[in-house]
Amino acid sequence: MDPRSTVNRLSAENVTLAYDQRVIAEQLSVEIPDRSFTVIVGPNACGKSTLLRALSRMLRPTEGRVLLDGQVIQSMPAKKVARTLGLLPQSSIAPDGITVADLVGRGRYPHQGILRQWSTEDERVVQESMAHTGIAALADRYVDELSGGQRQRVWIAMALAQQTPLLLLDEPTTYLDIQHQIDVLDLCADLHEEQGRTLVAVLHDLNHAARYATHIVALKDGSVVAQGAPGEVVTAELVEVVFGLRCQVIEDPETGTPLVVPAARKARTAVARTAVKDSVGD
Repeated sequence: MDPRSTVNRLSAENVTLAYDQRVIAEQLSVEIPDRSFTVIVGPNACGKSTLLRALSRMLRPTEGRVLLDGQVIQSMPAKKVARTLGLLPQSSIAPDGITVADLVGRGRYPHQGILRQWSTEDERVVQESMAHTGIAALADRYVDELSGGQRQRVWIAMALAQQTPLLLLDEPTTYLDIQHQIDVLDLCADLHEEQGRTLVAVLHDLNHAARYATHIVALKDGSVVAQGAPGEVVTAELVEVVFGLRCQVIEDPETGTPLVVPAARKARTAVARTAVKDSVGD
């Protein structure tokens, strides 16, 4: 792709997304800025993971199209897509009896071919991916013996081993304690800042999104409510509209990014009671 091009590599144009006959989103358009760390946020069941599945070619839109490097992603060979775009799904199941090293090694599959089998380069990438995610000591363990947090890091390592310029992660901090959540998000930031990768992640924690993202897409009921830099998007008004939560947004003392501070329980309860009285009075 011409580096001078102003067209972003990954986008969705007027897509309608559905499971069977249940429509999740209609006429949804999103541009993923190149070399950004884009985070998709929103309440439960608003379409975050569904959008990510469409962007990764896992879900075909019933209308509209997803474009990767100017091509409709469904029309591209699967292996070509896999060399360009990696995906960490929300829940993954490892084959029985597979070791950590073998599972991470499967991330190298898109780079294999009839004339190119396993190489020293593949081995190096696998070892580095395990080291980056802190699982090198688990290389010979069976994946089904590991804790949920350990398994999550193994799947992240496999996605890293794929070495794609675009990496999509659906709730990558699931099952992780606070220390490992920060470790994973730090790793994502390093991939973005030091290697120039474009990352797209679904996160539930709005403060993590505000701290790490360069670009935020806020969804509600299958529609984009706001998108842009965290400082522009994460406001008290937006949090109340999207999440129904009264809050203050202050400056994070560590990073200077927006920090959401929910209103105290009594304050939120008082507002709720007032709203009920007003509705009864009407």
